[in-house]
Amino acid sequence: MADYRQHPPMVERSIAWITRGNGRLRYRGTTANNAWLHRRPAAINLRRLTNLGLHQTDPKWALA
Repeated sequence: MADYRQHPPMVERSIAWITRGNGRLRYRGTTANNAWLHRRPAAINLRRLTNLGLHQTDPKWALA
C-alpha cells in the first residue's frame, strides 16, 4: 500500500490531468475532443507498456 501511495497509477494521473489540470479543451467541436479524450489514455497506456518491456514475437505481444 505504501508503494501505491508513493507512485499512483498513470490512469489516475491521466484522469486528474483531464478533469482538473486542464480547464480548456484542445480542439473545437465535440467530435474532435471526444476522439482526443479516447486516444490520450490509450496512448499513455501503450507508452507505459512499452516502458515495461512490451514487445512483439511474430503474431503475439508479450511483456518481458
